[in-house]
Amino acid sequence: MPRHILSKSTFMYGAQCAKRLYLHKFFPELRNPQDEFQQAIFSAGTNAGLLAQELFVGGVNAEPDTPYEFQVSVQKTADFLAAGHTVIYEAAFQYNGVLCAIDLLVKLEDGWHALEVKSTNSVKEQHIRDAALQYFVITNSGLNLENIAIVHFNPEYIRRGELNVHDLFKRTSVLTPVLELQEAVTAKVGELKEIVLNRIEPQIGPGDHCFQPYDCDFTNHCGSAFPKQLPIPEEERFDPDGLSEMLGELEFPLYFFDFETIMYGVPEFDESRPYQQIPCQYSLHTLETPESEFLHAAFLGDGYIDPRPALIEHMQEHIGPVGTIIVWNKSFESGVLGKLAIDFPGHAKFLLSMQSRLFDLMLPFKRKYYRHPDFGGSSSIKRVLPVLIPELSYQNLNIQEGGTASFTYGQLQYMDEATRQQKILDLLEYCKQDTWAMVKIWQWINEKIDQ
Repeated sequence: MPRHILSKSTFMYGAQCAKRLYLHKFFPELRNPQDEFQQAIFSAGTNAGLLAQELFVGGVNAEPDTPYEFQVSVQKTADFLAAGHTVIYEAAFQYNGVLCAIDLLVKLEDGWHALEVKSTNSVKEQHIRDAALQYFVITNSGLNLENIAIVHFNPEYIRRGELNVHDLFKRTSVLTPVLELQEAVTAKVGELKEIVLNRIEPQIGPGDHCFQPYDCDFTNHCGSAFPKQLPIPEEERFDPDGLSEMLGELEFPLYFFDFETIMYGVPEFDESRPYQQIPCQYSLHTLETPESEFLHAAFLGDGYIDPRPALIEHMQEHIGPVGTIIVWNKSFESGVLGKLAIDFPGHAKFLLSMQSRLFDLMLPFKRKYYRHPDFGGSSSIKRVLPVLIPELSYQNLNIQEGGTASFTYGQLQYMDEATRQQKILDLLEYCKQDTWAMVKIWQWINEKIDQ
């Protein structure tokens, strides 16, 4: 069997941007360095696929013995079908130079069903396009499919005890939209094959397609050609009355508070759901009275067990029954506290009290009571802080944003002890910076009002 021209993944690259396909095929050395966070996303998808095999036990695996022996996998699939196997994992097919594999190929009472596993809580538009290519290849190879479906996590599943795979996953048929896309898939396959076979470089400029539905891995290369999408500069504006009225709502003691969370696709702990925001860390700067010194408290889970019970107890020790809890982007902390109250009803009174006392320090900037052209139209703390408090920078930290913090926490249990201890210090320092940044911004606002 000749080697394929397009695979499922390269078809999806080309469907997003034909230039991405071209660069992938002919200039792979120009690809962005792959970061650890992105690798973790890919690993999560692989793990979900393996776990979903438990939905149909006793199958045969068509994967080749070594990577990239795709035509071997196609032959193994054909042999398994000829031998009468009814459950095939990683079944592979090739038609007219186009290759695809499907996570689960299962023969049920009404015929063959193709099931593709996605480590998401719902079916996305790109999943349907992906399945449309699989249907195109499989059916044109001679196997009739009664249905094709996406297997994804059930967002309503709550883990209690051993993992229940049949409740964890949902199957959603995408046969109707897949059939509607067959003509478009045929045309796109022809277009992309011509690019590959004739080495035609598509003349495509940058745009939203560089990041939708996925971040392209050649943006560093194409970045020099990106037009600078700068917002229209805003003039500096200061509304002391609006700021004074808003900050007048604050009640001492003041608690400057920030959560860090981790999301597991497959729930790790009891009373948790797929991709639930699990708080694993917090930082707290407390000001008892206007004349007091700031006190700092912090919590970080160990990376092994459910951090939430100990985190709640720690918060109860350090956050009193009265006083304003100051956060940045209130909806996030409010959502985390609300879920904690549901999952730990014995602490619901305390958690809902916290939720009711939240104050969003982002609002003065979101409502433009103070705006500055260097904010770039954003109210993110990462944009506001360098303008107001330039000496306080995240650039000096080993961890500089939440995605890296979440990934690092998830890796703690796999690190050697020396690395683990350093990463713990990095996580604590990063979260502490968030709450201290809020302190400094609050102080800056008050000084500005008093001028």
